[in-house]
Amino acid sequence: FKKLAKEQLSLIESISNHMEAINSGVTKMIDARKKANNIEDVYKKAVAYCEDVKPLFNEIRYHCDKLELLVDDEIWPLTKYRELLFTK
Repeated sequence: FKKLAKEQLSLIESISNHMEAINSGVTKMIDARKKANNIEDVYKKAVAYCEDVKPLFNEIRYHCDKLELLVDDEIWPLTKYRELLFTK
């Protein structure tokens, strides 16, 4: 069975790995936001968002972009990034 379904299993594993990375990144981002939101000084809060929260967007986005390429357009529920670029 594993030999016959090698490609499908590989695809499922890849999707699962990206989903795990997205969930982990979102959890880290939420924790970083909670920490930043407790900062009273507006400048220090902005620095915390810039240095601690914003970099996590790139990590999450990377894995979302990879999922967009793996999942068929018919079952992807959201507008894909490449579609947003060319939508008027």
